[in-house]
Amino acid sequence: MKKYFKRLWKALWDSTDLDEKAEAALKEAKSRIKEMKKELADVKKAAKNVIEQSKDVVDAAKGNKRRGKKPTKNKKTKTNNKTKK
Repeated sequence: MKKYFKRLWKALWDSTDLDEKAEAALKEAKSRIKEMKKELADVKKAAKNVIEQSKDVVDAAKGNKRRGKKPTKNKKTKTNNKTKK
């Protein structure tokens, strides 16, 4: 009796296209999960940057000088224009 139901189930399963639909849905879900992982990695990186930036704001509120790259408009460049004649 058990074999009969197994064969019947297999025949029903083979006669439908549910397995193809299930495989396509699984493939789509896997690709979406892969993309979500990439986006979450980007969000994690951005969140770390926000944390670092917020520390700078706290330091500025305490009166500390600005950290990081200095603006180039205030930078004095040294030139070697004094040539011997």
